[in-house]
Amino acid sequence: MAYGLARRELKPKVPLRPGEGEKDHLTSLEGLAALSLDALSSVAYGPEAIVLALVVAGTGALTATLPVTLAITCLLAALVVSYAQVIAVHPDGGGAYAVAKKDLGGTTASLLAAASLVVDYVLTVAVSLAAGADALASAFPALAHDKLLVCLAGLALLTAVNLRGVTESARVLMLPTVLFIVAIVGVIVVGLFRAHPAAVVGTAQPAPAHEALGLLLILKAFSSGCSALTGVEAIANAVPTFRTPRVRRAQRTEFMLGALLGLMLVGLAVLIRRDQVAPRANVTILAQLTAGAYGDGWAYYATNLMVTLVLLLAANTSFGGLPVLMSLLARDHRLPHLFALRAERPVYRYGVVALALLAAALLIATDANTHRLIPLFAIGVFIGFTISQLGLVRHWATQKPDGWKHRAVINGTGAVLTTLAGLVLLLTKFLAGAWVVVIAVPLMMLLFARIQRYYTEVGKELELGRVPAPPDRCTTSLVIVPLGEVSKLARHAIGAALALGDEVVAVAVQADPDKSRTLREAWDRWDPGVRLDIIDSPHRSLVQPIVNYVQRAAQDGRRIAVLIPEVEPKHRRYEILQNQRGLLLATVLRARTDVVVCMLPYRLRL
Repeated sequence: MAYGLARRELKPKVPLRPGEGEKDHLTSLEGLAALSLDALSSVAYGPEAIVLALVVAGTGALTATLPVTLAITCLLAALVVSYAQVIAVHPDGGGAYAVAKKDLGGTTASLLAAASLVVDYVLTVAVSLAAGADALASAFPALAHDKLLVCLAGLALLTAVNLRGVTESARVLMLPTVLFIVAIVGVIVVGLFRAHPAAVVGTAQPAPAHEALGLLLILKAFSSGCSALTGVEAIANAVPTFRTPRVRRAQRTEFMLGALLGLMLVGLAVLIRRDQVAPRANVTILAQLTAGAYGDGWAYYATNLMVTLVLLLAANTSFGGLPVLMSLLARDHRLPHLFALRAERPVYRYGVVALALLAAALLIATDANTHRLIPLFAIGVFIGFTISQLGLVRHWATQKPDGWKHRAVINGTGAVLTTLAGLVLLLTKFLAGAWVVVIAVPLMMLLFARIQRYYTEVGKELELGRVPAPPDRCTTSLVIVPLGEVSKLARHAIGAALALGDEVVAVAVQADPDKSRTLREAWDRWDPGVRLDIIDSPHRSLVQPIVNYVQRAAQDGRRIAVLIPEVEPKHRRYEILQNQRGLLLATVLRARTDVVVCMLPYRLRL
């Protein structure tokens, strides 16, 4: 102690890189904005899917909208509780994939879960963007012919935002999420207080009854409406992106999502039943409910624009979940290892780019048609739901913690309901496009299995995990330096080569005898103490003569390195002015020989 000051132990503080530290992870509210927007925004097309399924029995059948929605809400509650348990059991993320791998055992279940989740995430992006374009066209019919362009523009913007990291995108999405929730809750509250709709939009369409309102039709409506449950699993898949305590924050976000989504679904269903809202041309069901609550003035247009924006941004759920899932697959050797690499910011950029490309291809293939995408969309979701809940049933039965029977009943009930909904949707929508998922999921499982087999064979060949034999010791080594003329570049290369190997030889390829003689004379005058071999090439080939030379030199078993000097300009705009023969030579040598190939840069000052 000195001058009344206690001695303190000083610890060096290392500055964090971008993306490190708790500030770059999500709070509960940021998680709700970044990972739940897909589920919340599904109120724009989930209730409409129910109405479209029921209206084939006539407008009178729309009274069944509320009971069907209540059944879906009960399933939602079971799923929310289930995924809260998934979060606690699997805090490293992965959702259905992690559950299947750990609790169901075997390779098939985990591969099926992974394939279904990838399909689900890609379709989430496509459906959200297409539904957003539909909402925009409801407010501005002139844009109906530019839906694909609107979708691709929104996809490009969302990709750029997510390449900066999930946290930045969460902050961007916070305000639109709050405004969207306020707008939808306002539609419900104001609509319930009105005795009749304030305004009617769209063109009336005849709705003759083609079917009777029976059990099969109700099951169709239930399975179609379950598209509103998509995105519930995204929070469980992205637990590592939350701040500590991660499990508690992720569970809190999951329960907030369930409460908000259930409230909005039931409220909209009550309005649809009371006002007998049937499909009309050029507008969505949600647009009709908005007009019924706010009228067709500025509030109607503002709400539709907000719905459009949120639907375009709802694809962010996939950008937050799929790259994390792909990183888990890469660590399990079921995807290329580059998907496990993270940039300085906390984002798996290869996964983000792959998701964007797949979603763009799907939008182009379907011309951004929401009704063509939804049958593909929901099946993958139900597969993931069922696997996740079956895995937890087995987990509780195996571990048997306190209250495990109650938890197993909840998960088992959810598994039965999601299996039933998935089967009904598959059977009723098979010819409408669901067959694509039936083909895509097994193909993706095969791809994962083949990649895993490749990495397994590579591991055996490299004897990973085993102590290797002592390295071979070579008494001599040879460094070959391809050169074109005597210059400062040659001095730079020869000096580096002498520091690398026991013997150095310079090699030049010349097609003109006069130039060969001039080069020999210049070399003798310089006399660097290194042998120069000049190869005649009448056909003016540069690469192949050097490759042949290296192959002959390698026949005596010596360690050989080829040192290729390369000029690098200071400014990138001058790179096109440099020849690329060095890069071409290096590529061919790596493909045809086993020698060490080194690129030696010589950086210019201009």
